[in-house]
Amino acid sequence: MSEPRRGSVQAAGVSSRLIEAGPRESSEAVVFVHGNPGSCTDWEGLVGATGEFARAVAFDMPGFGLTQAPAGFAYDIAAYGAFIAAALETLGIERVHLVLHDFGGPFGMAWGIEHPDAWRSVVLFNIGIMPGYRWHSMARRWRTPVLGELVQAWIPRFAWRRAMAAANTKGLPPAFVDKMYDEYDRKTRRTVLALYRATPDPAATAEEVGPAIAALNRPALVVWGGSDPYVGPEYAERQREFFDVERVLVLPESGHWAFQDDPELVAEAVLPFLRERLAG
Repeated sequence: MSEPRRGSVQAAGVSSRLIEAGPRESSEAVVFVHGNPGSCTDWEGLVGATGEFARAVAFDMPGFGLTQAPAGFAYDIAAYGAFIAAALETLGIERVHLVLHDFGGPFGMAWGIEHPDAWRSVVLFNIGIMPGYRWHSMARRWRTPVLGELVQAWIPRFAWRRAMAAANTKGLPPAFVDKMYDEYDRKTRRTVLALYRATPDPAATAEEVGPAIAALNRPALVVWGGSDPYVGPEYAERQREFFDVERVLVLPESGHWAFQDDPELVAEAVLPFLRERLAG
């Protein structure tokens, strides 16, 4: 496995942390987009493994990880999609295979709808087009003024660890849990409140965006943690309505971060899919 290179990418007024593996000069790349809470380093293992046969990149989205959002940033899906476009232009990437997780799904698909000729394939981790989806309980709190601020005001490490253990019964690596906590600073908490309040109802968005995604018919691999308390496995097979799905892999014991709690099985599914798409 290649060791990811660490650096930054300057795009849309943002200096974003970057990890990358594989050939720097390739204009075709696998682009990993994290969700909330998350950062580019969520993907270190898969970026390194993908770097053995392709260019692989992941960068912090504005306001997450170690990356500040610029003044006046909109914190909506369109703004994040535009940031991805600017980062890819800076990196010289013209053909893209997306790997998306959580809110990285809306971010990446917003970019893809605007750049259909560049978007070649997608891997979906517990995200996609979500007909009928309702916000989970914590999202509803974040979306509520005052209550959201109170929830975010004080989050001790022991409570974070306990919450992650309850929501991911298979167990996440302790170092990953602590890494997420360290990066979930006040900047990121403010970002989360702004993002969730700027995002419309997911079910309505699915009705609007679903036909546009379906018309593109992009090749897809769906990998789903079946014990995810935020986005249930009933949405995994439904991605066939919108993508040319090659395979749906539901991991019954995995939670929201399947690429962390079952990395070997995930790699066995994701890497061959990406190899085939890149060869094609």
